[in-house]
Amino acid sequence: MLKLYGKYFAIHLKSAMQFKGSFFTTLIAQFLTSFSVFLGISFMFQRFHRVADFSYEQVLLCYGVMLMGFSLAQLFASGFKVMDSLISNGQFDRILCRPRGEIFQVLAQRIDFVRLGMLLQGVVMLVYGIMSCRVDWTPLRVLTVVLMIAGGVVLFSALFLLDGSIAFFTLQGLEFMNVFTYGAIEHGKYPLSIYGREMLLFCTFGVPYALVQYYPLLYVLGRSDNPVFIFLPLVACLFAVPCWIVWRIGVHMYKSTGS
Repeated sequence: MLKLYGKYFAIHLKSAMQFKGSFFTTLIAQFLTSFSVFLGISFMFQRFHRVADFSYEQVLLCYGVMLMGFSLAQLFASGFKVMDSLISNGQFDRILCRPRGEIFQVLAQRIDFVRLGMLLQGVVMLVYGIMSCRVDWTPLRVLTVVLMIAGGVVLFSALFLLDGSIAFFTLQGLEFMNVFTYGAIEHGKYPLSIYGREMLLFCTFGVPYALVQYYPLLYVLGRSDNPVFIFLPLVACLFAVPCWIVWRIGVHMYKSTGS
């Protein structure tokens, strides 16, 4: 499976490189778009030096982790964003006729390399946050950051999967799902506790962003010694299970366009 995906990856990369000027221009545009958010945070901290007792460097560390998870999910799972067109034009029929899983084929059919610009911005912010935060970087704290990023990738990929699954029932993508993806990365710039108790509860037990952002961040920054916080991003990955169930229900109810 991985070998086959590697072949798809190479094909998509070669395709993107056929128009290098367009590719790198879009890549730079993606970087500058996310950089504007970085500037917004910087300008705000010139006026307010702390946000709910979190410093500028700590916020950059938080946002860098979230941005990396989101951009990696967009890079590899963006195929689910075009599920409505696959269903409406009958291309999903071909996916069902092939001897590979539907999810694998949707993942393999589109790899959005222009998201590397956003990923680069996330790396820059994360490295700066790590170097500037006064944190005693023990192996467990390093592991926590790695799990935060990995958990973010799985969580956002699951949301893209859920977004694509809804197209089986509506025959078109629903814009409100962007509230849980693009909206999440927007308010995920800051630790989720600043939005109030109700929002933190929703992001803990509803869509579990807090499990890959807020609680592990407390452990990394030394604000909590609870070792459970290290592995909460793994718990957040369980959110993919109900998203997969909705997908399976959608596939079962799918009716061909006949084209």
